[in-house]
Amino acid sequence: MNRIPENLANVKERLAAAAERSGRTPDSIKLITVTKGRSVTEIQTALAAGATDIGENRVQEAQQKYEPIHSFLTASGSQMCEWHLVGHLQRNKVKPALEMFSLIHSVDSLRLLAEIARRAEVRKEQTDILIQINTTGEASKFGLDSKDVQDFVEKSLTYSGVRIVGLMTMGMLSSSPEVNRPAFASLRMLSDKIMAEEFPGITMQYLSMGMTNDFEVAIEEGANLVRIGRAIFESTV
Repeated sequence: MNRIPENLANVKERLAAAAERSGRTPDSIKLITVTKGRSVTEIQTALAAGATDIGENRVQEAQQKYEPIHSFLTASGSQMCEWHLVGHLQRNKVKPALEMFSLIHSVDSLRLLAEIARRAEVRKEQTDILIQINTTGEASKFGLDSKDVQDFVEKSLTYSGVRIVGLMTMGMLSSSPEVNRPAFASLRMLSDKIMAEEFPGITMQYLSMGMTNDFEVAIEEGANLVRIGRAIFESTV
């Protein structure tokens, strides 16, 4: 656990170098510390070392951590962290999800979008979401096919409780980061295409792509949200 500050600093250095290679500043890219399977103590260590955004894959696991982390930050006088849902969201978990997460990365069906909108309207809020795209074509992955995204966005315009603010994808699990460059490039091009349509209320503010194995390539291809867990919490990556 005492390696977490060192690991986090190393990831930030790599992020900054990748940002410079892509002609951007490091502060234009948000590092989401993915805490799936990590203890409250480990998360507290990461927050004390400078993590600002927490990513969880499952609503149930986040519920076990949310209040202890909130209490820790309050007691230390620290700024509250932002919580991101980066894993698949079931419709029956939308209500508790909206109580914790400021951004949902993984909306991949109109039924899920409609349920988020309904729950958000009850709360008299508008929930920010990303559309998850399956850019690798793997049957094991969630996400819309790229060819279906424009129709999805058009249909989403009838739901006032949600605000689409970007896209998300997951690369293939590979020891070679370059394997995923085409997938990341295709998400960026899809984002540009949607932005050019000028849908009312729709922004392409975020591109969420890149994890421990490939986040530098993702940044080079335009990512401004990267989701990193293993490189921060494990002694070796």
